[in-house]
Amino acid sequence: MRLTLFQLDAAEAAGGGQGLAGIERRVRVAADGGADLVLLPELAIPGYGAGAEAIRTQGERARETLAYLRALSDETGTSVALGMPMMLGGRLHNTAVLCRPAEEPVVYAKRFLYGDYERDLFRVGTQASPLVMVAGLRIGLLVCFDVEFPETVRALALAGADLVLIPTALPAGEGARFIARSLVPTRAFENGIFVAYADWSGADGRFVYQGMSIVAAPDGRALACAGTDGAAMLIADLDPAHFDAARAANDYLRELRTTPSGSARPPER
Repeated sequence: MRLTLFQLDAAEAAGGGQGLAGIERRVRVAADGGADLVLLPELAIPGYGAGAEAIRTQGERARETLAYLRALSDETGTSVALGMPMMLGGRLHNTAVLCRPAEEPVVYAKRFLYGDYERDLFRVGTQASPLVMVAGLRIGLLVCFDVEFPETVRALALAGADLVLIPTALPAGEGARFIARSLVPTRAFENGIFVAYADWSGADGRFVYQGMSIVAAPDGRALACAGTDGAAMLIADLDPAHFDAARAANDYLRELRTTPSGSARPPER
């Protein structure tokens, strides 16, 4: 699978230069480069720091946005994953969506909301992400803060995920650099899966973002990573067969499945 990840410039979104037209332009560039899958950040539409009114308005238009993304995916033959607000059951949620050619969209609602800004806007999601196939890989979705809880990625991995996609809006700071460069690759390593983490960069008037988007391999290695400043396009070719040795050396999932819960593995003799 070829994954193309876009780190977006928050100033561009704040200035009205992002939107669906900007997303479509990027998806077409990725498709021309052979991408099977495109990933963009949390609340890529209308922008993470767009504010309550713009986010609620976009949430009410989510059906139209999904129809647009589905048509784009169908036309380009490329799957598209990104963050957007959506009304679910009459409540506004911070969601990650995945649109695949000729398939129904997959929607996941963020379960761990971060800070008062999100808690004032959104309802907490209650369901785990479904797993779906794209280009031979089983894919699950999380959003930003979700990945900082090891249980979320582990649950998807135990369910059979090969790749977890994470649209994020990681705010800049010392801890954020650790999350992007250490915690996210650790999630990949400890589960023997691929993890893709797409952030914003720059500032939008409300928040300053860390950047440092990354695609991590099952051995914890960064297949592609962005810097702290500016927009970026990352391309990573994901072939699980290349990481069979890493998975065999540290098959944590097999140990969890075969060792009785609460018991320790006996020492080798």
